[in-house]
Amino acid sequence: MLQACLNGSRDKDFHPQTPVTPAELAADARRVVAAGAAELHFHPRDADGAETLDAAHVAAAIKAVRAAVPGTPIGLSTHAGIAPRGRGRLKTVEAWTVKPDYVSVNLVEEDAPQMIALALDKGIGVEAGLWSVADAERLIALPRAHDCLRILIEINEQDIAQGLEVAAAIRTLLAGANLDLPILQHGFDASVWPLYEDALLRQLDTRIGLEDGRHLPDGTPAADNAALITAALRLARLAPNLPPEAAAPTRATRN
Repeated sequence: MLQACLNGSRDKDFHPQTPVTPAELAADARRVVAAGAAELHFHPRDADGAETLDAAHVAAAIKAVRAAVPGTPIGLSTHAGIAPRGRGRLKTVEAWTVKPDYVSVNLVEEDAPQMIALALDKGIGVEAGLWSVADAERLIALPRAHDCLRILIEINEQDIAQGLEVAAAIRTLLAGANLDLPILQHGFDASVWPLYEDALLRQLDTRIGLEDGRHLPDGTPAADNAALITAALRLARLAPNLPPEAAAPTRATRN
């Protein structure tokens, strides 16, 4: 499964085609789904363009994107740096009436267990974000770990060899814990394409988009998110030892 991560904390200074408003998110979602993305991940913004979990802004973004690409699963971030920040996010997420299909929760954050439980209780799927072996150990110890939708192996290391080692160590720990959940593995900036290719070879889900990086595999700047998705699927078709069905986009069932 290839997920498109449309914006994250990036702005138009990072790339002029970074979608920010509900209308921009909807238009970009239409383009990346047409290019072959199976799922979406994005960060809603307020009127000033700042990331927010406010219920009204979340609802506006989700409604616009769902109207543009009905049936495509939508995920949001619950990162601790997003307004209202810290533990205040729990009350804000609790107030959501228009809900995404899933949210990502970073296990490195203090309130991760509470955020996971809150999302699950609201009928929202959870992508458990692991940046390290320590994060994986924390997830495994949670009583509701098996209720998560999937695991995100999120590599922030910019040294490629180190990043691949961290990802391998997390996967080894998860395998030993018999935590039978799908894994989505991705990199960031310098590690985007190496971690993407590693995910392909291991037949893992993965993601591509301006949240993670703005360059194509050859190092040139991408025109937009759709160009990144197109390049990713081209690599998938060319990947050695990859079954044909693994290179085709698939769509997860909405929660």
